[in-house]
Amino acid sequence: MLRTVLFAPANDPKKANKAMTSGADAVTLDLEDAVAYSRKDAAREMLKEILRQPPPVKLFVRVNGAGTRYILDDLDAVTGLPVDGLMVAKAETAGDIQKIDWLLSLMEQKKGIPPGKIRLIPFIESPGGVLKAAEIASSTPRVTALAFGGVDFSQVMGLRYPAESEGLNFARSQLVLASRHAGIDPPLDTVFPDIKNVDKLESEAQTARKLGFQGKLVIHPAQLDPVNRVFTPSREEIENARRIVAAFEEAEQSGTAVIQVDGKMVEYPIFRRAKEILRLYDSGIRD
Repeated sequence: MLRTVLFAPANDPKKANKAMTSGADAVTLDLEDAVAYSRKDAAREMLKEILRQPPPVKLFVRVNGAGTRYILDDLDAVTGLPVDGLMVAKAETAGDIQKIDWLLSLMEQKKGIPPGKIRLIPFIESPGGVLKAAEIASSTPRVTALAFGGVDFSQVMGLRYPAESEGLNFARSQLVLASRHAGIDPPLDTVFPDIKNVDKLESEAQTARKLGFQGKLVIHPAQLDPVNRVFTPSREEIENARRIVAAFEEAEQSGTAVIQVDGKMVEYPIFRRAKEILRLYDSGIRD
């Protein structure tokens, strides 16, 4: 589970190192929007310098889109570095991700890396990407999750984000449904650009959690604590999950699959959700 994924430019060692010690669940070093076109080559070289040593946190690199002239050099630079995966900017179709899958396979073979090791998180940022999210999510076994690029999406759609973020909720729901259908991890919600507006950030994170997202992309360390709080199971949720699991497992042994716990009906879907909450807690997610 990734509650927070903090972005930092791939060509700024100071910001990158600060991000990697910020307490974020993961960090993404960005070769796309955070880097000027004229600085792409320099950014790839700086990325290699930053990652001379294995990072102390789960780390991704956002590469440019499959249709850009930068993608081949991005993949060549990143393949072999100590990264957990790549975020692919502006994923429009399953073909975009399959193209990157094929290129990565060639790079892995060339560099003696186990095939399929590098995982992918496609960035869904356009109406076309949203409408084809299910195909993108199922395009290759490398895909582990989807990420929502709500800022770009809102600009294309003429939505006033973040002031009127409700307009994003249909697209958000499409990503959640696509992820569940594909059997991959829940998606990551869009960045929130108004850094000082903590109340609205928490509201956005609450909405994303209720819709089924696993966490949120963030752009500043000050956004970490509010978002982590929202996506961390509370003590009450943990205790409730423990009661549900204990009571249901006992009932199941006697052949019963529908019970009441604290006056509420519990059957297999609720039991499985309770077990998932406990799994997250046991994996180190803490309130």
